[in-house]
This record gives sequence, C-alpha cells and structure tokens, in this order.
Amino acid sequence: MRILLICVGMTALSLWLMGQVGGNENEGRIIVNPAEAKWEASKGKSESTTLREDPKTGAVELFARYPAGHVFAPHWHDSNERVLLIEGRIMMEEKDSKKFLESGGYAYLPAHRVESMTCVSETRCAFYVYWDGPAR
Repeated sequence: MRILLICVGMTALSLWLMGQVGGNENEGRIIVNPAEAKWEASKGKSESTTLREDPKTGAVELFARYPAGHVFAPHWHDSNERVLLIEGRIMMEEKDSKKFLESGGYAYLPAHRVESMTCVSETRCAFYVYWDGPAR
C-alpha cells in the first residue's frame, strides 16, 4: 500500500510539475521507471538520470541515488528545488533546524537558501528532484 501511495504521489507531482515547467501539448510523454533508467555515475558512487529539461526556462527533472551515509556539502541553487524521496531517509539542516525526510516525503527548498543534507538511512537514498529553472 505504501509503495502504491508513493507511486500515485509521484505521478501526480510529475503531472503537476510538467504543467509548471511550460510543457507543450506537442511534446511526447515521458515514462521512466528507475529500474529501466540510464543511470550516469558521478563521483562518490552517486548516480543520476535526467528525466526532462525545459529549453525555455532551464528547468530540470531527474532521479538521483546516493549511497548510505552520503553527506551533501552545504550549498544553494539559483532555482527553487522540490524533492520527493523514493527510498531511504535524509536529514535536512538549515541554520539550527534539523528535519528528517522519510520515504514518500516531499521537501520544497527555496532558491538562494543554504541547505545541508545527509543520507542517514542504512540503505541508499533515492529521490526525484525538480528545479524550476537552471539548477546552478
């Protein structure tokens, strides 16, 4: 049941986001399952696969996977970021506040605010991420 709710939530979020990034009706639909995705390895054993990019706005959607214990150095983006955690558990820190994102959880991270995150689960952390502009 939990997996079904996560899938339904991801589908609804993706459909809503596609409307937000200026998709047009002539664009073909995109269906990507994590098991079938073309994952690209990055340093530190992380992987990602780009799902969609909007050439007009620079918005980007992707799947990402990071190993258990991975620490994301403090950073910020020029665009708002939305994260839907698929697998694992992430601790998110901002100033003196620590919050946990659980599997199936959602986070909205405003542009230009420093964020620190750590994959605190015993398994990897996998998530869908969307930036509403260039992901710098």
